[in-house]
Amino acid sequence: MSAAIEVRGLSKRFGAVVALEDVALRVEFGRVVGFLGPNGAGKSTLMRALLGLVRPDNGAAHIAGLPYAHLTAPAKRVGAVLDIASAHPRMTARAHLRTYAALGGMARSRVDTVLSLVEAQSYADRRIGTFSTGMRQRLALATAMLGDPDILVLDEPSNGLDPSGIAWLRTFLHSFADAGGAVLLSSHVLHEIEHTIDDVILIDHGRTVWTGPLEQLVTKDAPLEEAFLRLTQKGPLS
Repeated sequence: MSAAIEVRGLSKRFGAVVALEDVALRVEFGRVVGFLGPNGAGKSTLMRALLGLVRPDNGAAHIAGLPYAHLTAPAKRVGAVLDIASAHPRMTARAHLRTYAALGGMARSRVDTVLSLVEAQSYADRRIGTFSTGMRQRLALATAMLGDPDILVLDEPSNGLDPSGIAWLRTFLHSFADAGGAVLLSSHVLHEIEHTIDDVILIDHGRTVWTGPLEQLVTKDAPLEEAFLRLTQKGPLS
């Protein structure tokens, strides 16, 4: 069986700036994987390359064994949250989801299903322009789940969530992985993500510097933030 996500030898340059250099990583089904690194380390570039939004100079990025562009029904294979600002502020959450469902050839009934999944029913008919950041995060996740994918790629999914929302997200992601799904997520809040992830992929200056199970990286007396500082020789993420 193919890995959920596999990246081999990925390199990308923007002019004189090296964003990624020979990056390799692997995400297995049934795991929640934290994708960590300092600001500017290359996390967003890699996520965009994985989803076909950036063309790498070298290497390969595969989802379930195929490049994103070769997936026959990409929304039904992978759900992504990269930008929570893309929803039109004058639309309601329900109308936004119905539009995306129609564009993706998904059943309209999925709209109510995903609203329930992210517990957004109470504001489904409000205009998105009135939403808090946490509400927008839930709507973005609902949009990613429309195709009932088995792989999620999430950039800072806990941003704007209150403590109860963070606890809810942690339970949601664990349940998703326990059902056989795979999650690749980035975060700058290390003390939160440490309680969410199974594995860690750490990059710095566009290169992979550590990958493996969380328990091999941290101990009771040396939490994730200390390991991050040791491996990157940087200040805390911000």
